[in-house]
Amino acid sequence: MQPAAAPSSQQEGLYVYGVIDSRAGLTFGKSSIGGVSEDVSTVHYGDIAAVVSRTPVFIFDPTRDNALAHEHVIETVMKSHTIVPMAFGTVFRTAEDIKEVLKSIYPSLKDVLRQMTGKLEFGLKVTWDRDRIIEELKREHDEIHRFHQELTRKHLQSTYFARMQLGRMIDKALAELAANYVRDIYDGLRGVCVASRDNKPIGDKMIMNAAFLIQKEREAEFDAAVNRIAQKFGDRLNFKYTGPWPPYNFVNIRLKLERGNAG
Repeated sequence: MQPAAAPSSQQEGLYVYGVIDSRAGLTFGKSSIGGVSEDVSTVHYGDIAAVVSRTPVFIFDPTRDNALAHEHVIETVMKSHTIVPMAFGTVFRTAEDIKEVLKSIYPSLKDVLRQMTGKLEFGLKVTWDRDRIIEELKREHDEIHRFHQELTRKHLQSTYFARMQLGRMIDKALAELAANYVRDIYDGLRGVCVASRDNKPIGDKMIMNAAFLIQKEREAEFDAAVNRIAQKFGDRLNFKYTGPWPPYNFVNIRLKLERGNAG
């Protein structure tokens, strides 16, 4: 990834956080993106506006500080507006460039803003202790238990074929069990969300990595539903619940990224 050059050596541009409905010029405090404190303001086309701050034009490294600065601005805007979020690192050279893009996708932006008004995104990641579940399967799953007992009795645990066969049986049982758990969780949340999106789990301990779109006024209902499900599974599953976020997983619009060249 191209490192950031010193601001003094870079052409100045505008970092775009997202798009909101607004005809009036607005400010949203300060941003520290790139390690420089700048005012957050708006660039307008008709009745929509991009939320921006001044920045040198370069490719931003996704450091923790930069990510937190980006999220801070988004969270500030969300307190008073529905925002269509842009991808981290979206930079334009001029306000006129931003206006041209807003103009070119105006109907799509207005449609998304209308659909997302009054809605929030929440994330839900569910993990389990895979080793513990495997040991339970060896004890309680009839087919796996019988096969494991036979291997132990005949001292076949160390043979490649036996390990492979047992491994396949366990993997199949784990996949079926995880699918059943995930189905139960979705069933318990479907009635309190507008939409959901299933993302790919990360690592072998995560069985669910989902995003849910919620009506703002039903946030407490959704929270209660997640807590009920977590209590139902007890210490068998671990729930990590995050949000509210803007609808990152439910918006496909991306502004064209204008990258600056070094030097």
